[in-house]
Amino acid sequence: MGDVVYDLREVRRSRYAVAAVFAVHGAVTGSFATRVPWVQDHASLSAGQLGFALAFTAFGASCSMPLAGRISHRFGSRTALRGLIALWTLSLVLPSLAPNMLTLCLAMFTYGASAGMADVAMNALGVEVERLLDRSIMSSLHGMWSAGALIGSAAGTLAAHLGSDARLHFALAAATLTLLGVLACRWVLDVQAAEDEEPPPRFALPPKSALLIGTVGFCAVFAEGASLDWSAVYLRDQLDTSAGLAAACTTGFMLTMAVARLVGDVVVDRFGAVRTVRAGGALAVLGGLLIVVAGHPAVAMGGFALLGLGIAVVVPLCFAAAGRSGPNPSQAIAGVATITYTSGLIAPGLIGGVAQATSLVVSFVLVTVLACGLAAFAGVLRTGDRSRQEVSRPSAAVPDPRP
Repeated sequence: MGDVVYDLREVRRSRYAVAAVFAVHGAVTGSFATRVPWVQDHASLSAGQLGFALAFTAFGASCSMPLAGRISHRFGSRTALRGLIALWTLSLVLPSLAPNMLTLCLAMFTYGASAGMADVAMNALGVEVERLLDRSIMSSLHGMWSAGALIGSAAGTLAAHLGSDARLHFALAAATLTLLGVLACRWVLDVQAAEDEEPPPRFALPPKSALLIGTVGFCAVFAEGASLDWSAVYLRDQLDTSAGLAAACTTGFMLTMAVARLVGDVVVDRFGAVRTVRAGGALAVLGGLLIVVAGHPAVAMGGFALLGLGIAVVVPLCFAAAGRSGPNPSQAIAGVATITYTSGLIAPGLIGGVAQATSLVVSFVLVTVLACGLAAFAGVLRTGDRSRQEVSRPSAAVPDPRP
């Protein structure tokens, strides 16, 4: 099948539709993150047990990601994304129904698997729209994810403050977000595979060019996962705050990430990826230090906010750099995704394990040390200027991810 040329209005409309899907995806994460203390209490778990259960989220995502490419190959990008985003939003109710660690592990695996498949599908469409528009939009798309997470966490903060049952909260949120996600998918591009096109491979080793880039993403995702899952628990257990204020800390973290990502494309164009990530690394380290030494909730909340600001644009820049790092951009991006999801797999369990053996303060010392890696390895993102491309779609199964 030859190249498909899209009308510019169709591409722009798809950009806004994909942005809406990113926001819906983030809202599910934000809704869950603020009610982690409720889930922990409902299942009667220690910090170590909670960390073990949360690790199944990223484990499920890592296992399921290759399936997203095959689903899109078979059904087309629009139908695949519609089904996967609905599966993800509906899975929100599962953690609140788990009465013990075993059932919570199973719930988190399913929750993570649906998250990973929807994440791959929406990012593939985002990369395609970015290529067709021939300008950077990935940071702002991830900003919409953070904005959605912020909205979800704000609703979760209110629900926690009112002392509402998370089962009711999650059921209402899942119904609303499913409707919004399915509606938004009506206007995304429907990318179809060629008839003679082979399905994407189930597994491919990341190329060497992706390893160092993935290391930078690993550090950022570790800090993000630790903050999303443990910030509310940190304030409640270490600083003896109320459930509402603890949830508000997670909201503040998401707020700084959302703002930074929404303006990230402009900042990167002005200062470049390397300087942006180095400056972000310095802010993340400062934020981590404030969390570790905090004796008052306001100091810890400020630390989480700085940490979110520092790591906000790192992952979008890692994917962009991977796309320019070698002759096989798709494989490089897949490699970076594998490494970053591995970080998400490790972070919750490791934070919980360290907290069980020592304390949550020591856990965030580890987060701070890893944040230093952003500044140390930022130079690997120096991969040249973004190439200009025509507004057309090649017939390859995986969209050309070069921005």
